[in-house]
Amino acid sequence: MAKAIFQRNQKVWVESVGVWATIEKIVPVWAKGFDEPVRVTYDVGLGREFHAHELKAEQDSGAEALSAGAPPWRLLRARNKWQSEEDASHHPYPGTYPVIVTDAADWGGWRVPGAEYDRDPHKIEFQARLITRAPHLLALAREVVRVVDESAGDAPPELQRIAEEIAKLDRQFREAPAASPAPARAEVA
Repeated sequence: MAKAIFQRNQKVWVESVGVWATIEKIVPVWAKGFDEPVRVTYDVGLGREFHAHELKAEQDSGAEALSAGAPPWRLLRARNKWQSEEDASHHPYPGTYPVIVTDAADWGGWRVPGAEYDRDPHKIEFQARLITRAPHLLALAREVVRVVDESAGDAPPELQRIAEEIAKLDRQFREAPAASPAPARAEVA
């Protein structure tokens, strides 16, 4: 099954043409009997559709290198099987919903129930973008702590306070939560 690698409005380098372009439309090809598209191509406004291997994503500068060891979390779009595009015209991307993939094999991650998405699609879209960039944000926060630690007390007090808060949060992320005790059962007499 094919998965969308790029998203709508994403800037990409079109290798065969040698030009930057923006994904205008994601074109899935469906086959009868399959729950997912068998092929995905991308319309970038250059007269034909391109396959993912012909496109390269625009690389973020600087801070992206900080999260090099972070997992490649991606936002993909899944087809909404329960509503037509006409029924979901108030959604930011009618006919689809966001899926966050946190594994290199395009599975595992975060999904939202359709009813919850329909209740507030803009909120869910924001959450999806936030979750996708969480490893990058964590890498930036760790960089702030490193810079403050290397400043040998020369950092402004407010920045030192922020670095301390980041360090506390980072410790909480790294610690495995203790198992909560099982609730006691009431004895029936």
